[in-house]
Amino acid sequence: MLMTEREVRVRFAPSPTGPLHIGGVRTALYNYLLARKLGGKMLLRIEDTDQNRFVPGAEEYILEALAWCGIVIDEGVGVGGPHAPYKQSERKPMYKQYADQLIADGHAYYAFDTPEELDAMRARLQAAKVPNPQYNSITRAQMRNSLTLPEDEVKQLLDSGAQYVIRLKVPRKEEVRFQDLIRGWVVVHSSAIDDKVLMKSDGMPTYHLANIVDDHLMEISHVIRGEEWLPSAPLHVLLYRYLGWEKTMPQFAHLPLLLKPDGTGKLSKRDGDRLGFPVFPLEWRGIDGETGEPTVSRGYREDGYLPEALVNFLAFLGWNPGTQQEIFSMDELIQAFSIERVSKSPAKFDQNKVKWFNEHYLRAKSDAELAPYLLTALQEHGIACDQAKAEQIVSVMKERVSFPNDFWQEAKYFFQAPTEYDEAVVSKKWNTQVSAALAAYADGLPDNSEPSANAEVLKSIFNQIVEAQGMKPGQVLQALRVAVTGAAAGPDLFETLAILGSGEVATRLRAAVERLAARA
Repeated sequence: MLMTEREVRVRFAPSPTGPLHIGGVRTALYNYLLARKLGGKMLLRIEDTDQNRFVPGAEEYILEALAWCGIVIDEGVGVGGPHAPYKQSERKPMYKQYADQLIADGHAYYAFDTPEELDAMRARLQAAKVPNPQYNSITRAQMRNSLTLPEDEVKQLLDSGAQYVIRLKVPRKEEVRFQDLIRGWVVVHSSAIDDKVLMKSDGMPTYHLANIVDDHLMEISHVIRGEEWLPSAPLHVLLYRYLGWEKTMPQFAHLPLLLKPDGTGKLSKRDGDRLGFPVFPLEWRGIDGETGEPTVSRGYREDGYLPEALVNFLAFLGWNPGTQQEIFSMDELIQAFSIERVSKSPAKFDQNKVKWFNEHYLRAKSDAELAPYLLTALQEHGIACDQAKAEQIVSVMKERVSFPNDFWQEAKYFFQAPTEYDEAVVSKKWNTQVSAALAAYADGLPDNSEPSANAEVLKSIFNQIVEAQGMKPGQVLQALRVAVTGAAAGPDLFETLAILGSGEVATRLRAAVERLAARA
C-alpha cells in the first residue's frame, strides 16, 4: 500500500554510460507523475561510480532528453539543491564512513582475494555442480578475508596498501522481506544473496552502497525503478537495516520489463535497428565499441515524433487508467496516475501505437503551430513561402501525414510542377476527350488576380466546362489531379488548386496536355 505520510521525494538515477534508453525514459516519467500527483519533488542523480564505463556527452544527453519529454527536475544535476553534489563521483569522500560503520558493527568485512583466487573458487564450485557459484556465507570461509585471517595480518595488509574490497556480510539463514508497491510482498532467503562488494580499495563505492547512502541522505521516499533491479532489492533492505535506517527506508516499486514487439525478450537497440524504429528519445552519435567507427542511433525527436505523443505512449507501457480514455496530456496523466494501476506483467513495445499517438497529436495542433515545420524545410531547400500559404498547405495535408517531416515530402508539388505523371492513372484515364476538357478548363480559369477563385469557384467552373464537353466530372477528376500534382492521390483537389492559384494551375494543365499529347 502506498504510504504518503512523509514528503514524497522520488529520484531518477541513470548512469552516464551512453544514450538514455526509452525504458529509462518511462522510469523517469513514472517517477515524475507520482511526484506531481502527490505534491512531491523529482530529483535527478547521476550514478557514475563506475568510471570505466563513463561516456562523454551522456550526462548532457540525459538532461536534454528529459527536458524534451517535459519531465521537469526539481532538484539535482542541472538544477542544484540542498543535498548537492548530485553526481556520485563528486560524493566519493562521504561513503567510506558508512562502509567503516558496517565493518565496525560486524555487517561487512575486508576481502583480499586476488582475481586468480576468485576464479579458482568459482571453478571449484562449478566442478562440484553448484548451479550459481558465488561469494557467500558458505564460500567466504575458504577465502582470504578479515573473517578468516588473523587480526594482525588484516591490519598489516591494510597498512601495506594491499588491494581489497569491502563486502557485505549476508546472514546465512534468514528471510528478507519487503513490500513492493507493484508486486506485493517479496520474500527472499538470504542463502540466495551473495556477499556483494560495497567498496573498492580506491575508495569508490559500488552502486549498492552509494545508492543506499544517497537515497537516505537525499530523503528519498519512493524508489521506482526497472524490474532488473528486483534481485538487488533484498540486499538493499539488508543495508538499510544494518545502517539503522530501516524505519525511513523508501517504498519500492519495480516496473515491468519492456519487451520486443513480438514479446520474445527485453527491448534492445538491436531490435530497433532490425525493425526500423528508435529506442532512444534523441539521436545519439557515438563510437562503436568493437570497430571504433562513428555510429549514429536514431532518436524519436529527429524521426519527427512529438514529445507529448511519446510521453502518452510510454505512460501506457505498463500502466492503465482503468477507463477507455487513451489520449492524455501531461497534466491529465498526473491527475490519473497511480502506482497501484501499474501492472506486474511485461509490456510489449508497439511501434504502430506510438505512430498512432503521433498522428493524433499532430492533427490536434493548429495550422499556425504546424506551419513552421514546413517553412523550415522550404528554407533548407531555398524555397520562399509566407506564413499564410504554409498554414493553408498544412491545413489540407495534416490528415495525410504521420510526422511533421512529412509535410515537405508530401507537399512538394505545391512548389514544384510535376515532371512525371502517375503512369497507372495516365494509362487508364487519359484520352482525347479528357485532354480536351483539361485544356478547356485551363482556358476557363480566372487569372491569379481574381480574389474569388476559391475552391468552390474552381470546382463550379470545372463542372460547367466538363459538362459542356459532354462528360461527367468523375471521368476527368483523377486526370486533373495527376496533371496538376503528378500524383494519383492527395488532399481535397479543389482546395489544392485554390492554394496553387488558378494561374499556376492553368500553366500546369497546358504543360500536361502538351506532354501527354501522344497518349490521348
